[in-house]
Amino acid sequence: MDKILLRRPGRVLAGHNWIFSNELASSPKKFAPGSLIEVRGMKDEFIGIGYINPNSLIAIRLLTRKPETIDSDFFRNRIIGALEYRKSLGIQGDSFRAVFSEGDFLPGLIVDKYGDCLVLQFLTYGMEAMKEIIIPLLDEILAPSSIVLKNDSQSRTLEGLPAYKELIKGSLDKLPLIHEGRVSFEIDPLTGQKTGFFLDQRENRLAFAEMVHEGVGLDLFCYSGAWGLQAAKKGLKVKFVDDSEPALAQVRLNAKRNDLEDNCDYLKADVFNFLADEVKACRKYDFIVLDPPAFVKNKLKIREALRGYREINSLAMQLLNEGGMLATSSCSYHVDRATFIEMLRDSARDSRRQFRLVDYRLQGRDHPVLLSMPETEYLKCAFLRF
Repeated sequence: MDKILLRRPGRVLAGHNWIFSNELASSPKKFAPGSLIEVRGMKDEFIGIGYINPNSLIAIRLLTRKPETIDSDFFRNRIIGALEYRKSLGIQGDSFRAVFSEGDFLPGLIVDKYGDCLVLQFLTYGMEAMKEIIIPLLDEILAPSSIVLKNDSQSRTLEGLPAYKELIKGSLDKLPLIHEGRVSFEIDPLTGQKTGFFLDQRENRLAFAEMVHEGVGLDLFCYSGAWGLQAAKKGLKVKFVDDSEPALAQVRLNAKRNDLEDNCDYLKADVFNFLADEVKACRKYDFIVLDPPAFVKNKLKIREALRGYREINSLAMQLLNEGGMLATSSCSYHVDRATFIEMLRDSARDSRRQFRLVDYRLQGRDHPVLLSMPETEYLKCAFLRF
């Protein structure tokens, strides 16, 4: 195995598993993308083994800090370890994230379980190089009836990998059906966003549904309606707003499947424009869910994105009745929790209203956060009460 020296080991010795090219003692350009490499300190002390991509901003992602062989047994143990971790936390059921990249010490690999269907994402060159080892292991360990490769993420483009989607086992003639609380959802792994569903908000959706008890609400950027349908199941009226007609069609199907059509209304609209119009019309709601896509794609866009977050939250705040609840989120990992809370303070000030922070939440426990890697804590979710 090739070796490379780490010139600046501080972050890595503190537990971070990414190594940038400027932290290396020599250029990584001579190494093949995705190849395994042993990382050593300037005194030739062993630090770890990872895979390298000389064309990526993150030159090396560590797989282990032990001098061990990276083979089928290694990946088997890592996958089983990820599943046992979830089982120890009571995360089972018919749907959950089985492997969460760095959070499960398998950087670049995502595995989502939807019933008997597995959806896989190989996001980096290193994991792509291990694909022929990993797929049979997942098939053996989890025994799914179907497997989908959802390799269409922008992360692959940044790594220099092609984007594609492929069904590699079984059939999707009958789409997976999953359950979240008392609500069921049909999942389309090939055409849906991400891997077909936003599993990371599951615990937050169920918690928010426990806090809303009456009235009429909004589910904004609703996608498949997972937030609002939990409220509709309690007998509350919900308007679902999204600028995607296919998303709203999916909400309608999910509402029909759960016999919730009478509690649901739908509107295709730009959410910013919709909220501004509602404020002008002096309309009010008892609860609002604001779960936008990531506004921040890179650090250079943080200031611009924060203006968007601030505006849209301020508009939503102005629409709440007294005692109303707002669930608001950001999935941009470039926005940390302190910045997110400060943005909400600015939004509240703009709305000229005072709010209590009822709860502050992260992504679900099946998306584990490494204390040493702030990047693994990407989802911020706040419940506010006016």
